[in-house]
Amino acid sequence: MPRLIPLLCSVVAGFGLVLLAGCGKAPEPPMPKVLPQVILIEADLPPRPMKPELPPLFDDIERRTFQYFWDTTNEQNGLTPDRYPSRPFASIASVGFALTAYPIGIENGWISRNQAIDRTLLTLKFFRDLPSGPQRTGKGAYKGFYYHFLDMQEGRRYDSWVELSSVDTALLLMGVLFAQSYYDGDDAREKEIRQIADTIYRRTDWQWLQRNKPLVSMGWFPESGFIEHDWMGYNEAMMLYVLALGSPTHPVGPDAWTVWARTYDNDWGVFQGQEYLSFGPLFGHQYSHVWIDFRDIQDAYMRERGIDYFLNSRRATLAQREYAITNPMQWKDYGENVWGLTAGDGPQNTTQEYRGEQRQFRHYSARGAGLRENFDDGTIVPSAAISSLPFAPEVVIPATVAMHQRYGDYLYSSYGFLDSFNPSFNYDIPLKTGRLIPGRGWVASDYIAIDQGPILTGIANYRDEFVWNVMKKNPYIRKGLERAGFSGGWLAPEGDSQPLQKDEQAASARASGIAESRAAAAEAQKAAADQPAASKPHQP
Repeated sequence: MPRLIPLLCSVVAGFGLVLLAGCGKAPEPPMPKVLPQVILIEADLPPRPMKPELPPLFDDIERRTFQYFWDTTNEQNGLTPDRYPSRPFASIASVGFALTAYPIGIENGWISRNQAIDRTLLTLKFFRDLPSGPQRTGKGAYKGFYYHFLDMQEGRRYDSWVELSSVDTALLLMGVLFAQSYYDGDDAREKEIRQIADTIYRRTDWQWLQRNKPLVSMGWFPESGFIEHDWMGYNEAMMLYVLALGSPTHPVGPDAWTVWARTYDNDWGVFQGQEYLSFGPLFGHQYSHVWIDFRDIQDAYMRERGIDYFLNSRRATLAQREYAITNPMQWKDYGENVWGLTAGDGPQNTTQEYRGEQRQFRHYSARGAGLRENFDDGTIVPSAAISSLPFAPEVVIPATVAMHQRYGDYLYSSYGFLDSFNPSFNYDIPLKTGRLIPGRGWVASDYIAIDQGPILTGIANYRDEFVWNVMKKNPYIRKGLERAGFSGGWLAPEGDSQPLQKDEQAASARASGIAESRAAAAEAQKAAADQPAASKPHQP
């Protein structure tokens, strides 16, 4: 029998601050407060989820989502648009997903290997030869990093508000190294792919972006210099530090991972019945897992917790679903099969009355629910749920089917699910993007590549671990993980299978501190319960 221990559910006391690459911080309005409650959590690890068979719908989603990358990419230079059909500019993250998509197309028989080699080689040559320098205009890269958004034709920095982005460069490089490991043939063009990929990765100067060593800055502007914010845990930048640690030319020291993980305790806690390392938007739990199989490998922090990052993402997925079922803000249609908050499009930056309250809505924004980095305006992004397929198939599959059945007539089209929809938004005001469906709410008009990519790769990894298995062959990724302190699982010597470990001494020391914080939370709960009724938050 699993041992049961009482834990206090964390309170979402307000919105955190989300900083996406290229976006500045801005104050956000408070989320309606929800009183904490005492819950029970299993202290022992639950078994891994069963692997249900995918219904035919997923074949169609996979093919349509692949076609997004194949059809919309510029055939002259390999640049993939950030979004479509509006197609204003390319994003380097989109290219990273595209480079990963092409081999998925090969394996499924949708394109030939020669077609994919041609497109991949074209792309890598373009990025190798892209003009680089510190000038404000006319360049696409500097110090081995690339600008977040590039002109679709020339590949130059799109505008003065576009930063040299460390995390978007990391997304690009994961695609580059994936190509390096996949195209392993003796053909001269495949050899050239491997060589160019190596050149691109080796010239990335991670040490230059260590403005506050040992951490890595979020980026750099030619007009103002380094972005003052560094990548600190926990979020999608796991892959960034793995790449920086694995570099053969400009590596960061192992202390970068230690300091990055030092802030994890700010994000560990209980939310919606799950105890895990929290990040509100689900993309933070998905992006690094696109390429790296975190099952059964652990760093020092996860050894203390007795789980791994894969199980952590599973818990995050289940918590988001439970949040939608609880639906504290009373948004329309939220429930067990309609859920998923991540970065995506929304109708407009506006404040409108909803259920007798003033509610803020946004256009493109990170949305999430967790201990921090929270924002919820009723906008669901299908990618949030579908991309979590490897983590929690038993809840993702029915959600995907239900969203297709309920909203597919206006949400599902040429390249699969449009980016987002909001059944609660029915306001007759000018929209930033998308359209209103009479009686059904708002729906996006674009597909966004960084939401499409995790859908495609998530399905591929669920089917046969394809992307993960290719990336395991890359020596730079292995080196980066090992320098970060990861061990066990597929990193262990062949034949030396190791179960998940738990550092009992470290866990015990940490538990005493957690007990104190829980006692404080219990006191806060009692104080909240004693508030006069008039001062308590409105419950619709």
